[in-house]
Amino acid sequence: MAGRQQQLRQEERSPQPQPKKKKKVRRFYNYSLLFAVIFVTVFGLIMIYSASSYTAQLMYGDAGYFMKRQAMIAAGGFLGMLIVSKMDYHWFAKFAVLAYFMSYVLMIAVSLVGREVNGKKRWLGVGPVSFQPTEFVKVALIVALAVVITRMGGRINQIKNMALVVVLALPLAGLVAANNLSSGIIICGIVFVMLFVATKKKLIFGACMAAAGVVYCFAGQIGHALEAIGLLHGYQLERINVWLNPEAYAQEGGFQVLQGLYAIGSGGLLGKGLGESIQKMGFVPEAQNDMIFSIICEELGLFGAVSVIFIFLFMIYQFMIVANSAPDLFGALLVVGVMGHIAIQVILNIAVVTNSIPNTGITLPFISYGGTSVLFLMVEMGIVLSVSNQIRLER
Repeated sequence: MAGRQQQLRQEERSPQPQPKKKKKVRRFYNYSLLFAVIFVTVFGLIMIYSASSYTAQLMYGDAGYFMKRQAMIAAGGFLGMLIVSKMDYHWFAKFAVLAYFMSYVLMIAVSLVGREVNGKKRWLGVGPVSFQPTEFVKVALIVALAVVITRMGGRINQIKNMALVVVLALPLAGLVAANNLSSGIIICGIVFVMLFVATKKKLIFGACMAAAGVVYCFAGQIGHALEAIGLLHGYQLERINVWLNPEAYAQEGGFQVLQGLYAIGSGGLLGKGLGESIQKMGFVPEAQNDMIFSIICEELGLFGAVSVIFIFLFMIYQFMIVANSAPDLFGALLVVGVMGHIAIQVILNIAVVTNSIPNTGITLPFISYGGTSVLFLMVEMGIVLSVSNQIRLER
């Protein structure tokens, strides 16, 4: 008995094993991407003011008219981006089907009752507010395709399932391209990038790239052939002719292209200085929109142009980091879709301004003037940040 009591006293004095503490889990939030978005948006506001001050003063009596409008929408979009970034991105999958069919409704509506600007119906008015439905379509299609591909899983490597994804997107791309060719091209590019990343069959995509290269090299001949059989309108063929020989159309379609090239060439290495552009004073039409990159080149020179390109490359690198670390395939595909959208739009805008491709009327993301564009771009950035916020970091 005495031995038993002594044993109990020793057990009481001995330290009791402590329960293991659970590892603290903290969530990743890509502040590098957030700061890049803030920087490029603020830079865009500065360039919009610089590029549009002359025109805005003449038209509205306020040199900051376009910049103020863009700043208000960008501020609202930034707030929306922060809200979306704190949401669980899986929530968007619930509305994928609704958003997909809503895209058809909006595109048909804009074709029937849309507001016509420069001969194209791209704007849909809802009371005092008007917006471009094509920007909504891009976001809706990214979410819808991410849902479809995720549910297919490994079956996406089958040709018939890849074709199904293309069939889901092509009618929308056709509706968009009817009034906005550049946005139609971007939508096709988004589908291309998402499928390329999701599937193992890369040879098909190589063949598509090769076909696109052939079309690019023989665009003039192909354009005339399509116009002869009625598949290409006269004004569309004229854009190809302007691209191939802008000097021959210097007083018509080639005027904007040539003035943009003059602006780029006159900028030199370091540019004329911020606000010192000559071409923005009525020579480059609507310099704050599609051609703003030419004003950047003129005022900030080659150094400024390369810096802008590197900013977008940094953003794309951040997209890749988030996509590679995403918790699941759905999140990764959302980020890949946004990355494809931004990358393709930047490439096309710079290619148009430098006359590397025909003029299709496409904005430079976050920098060109356009309320609808910057608003939905902010929503896309919110989705990417939402995916990044679901990445768990254990310590």
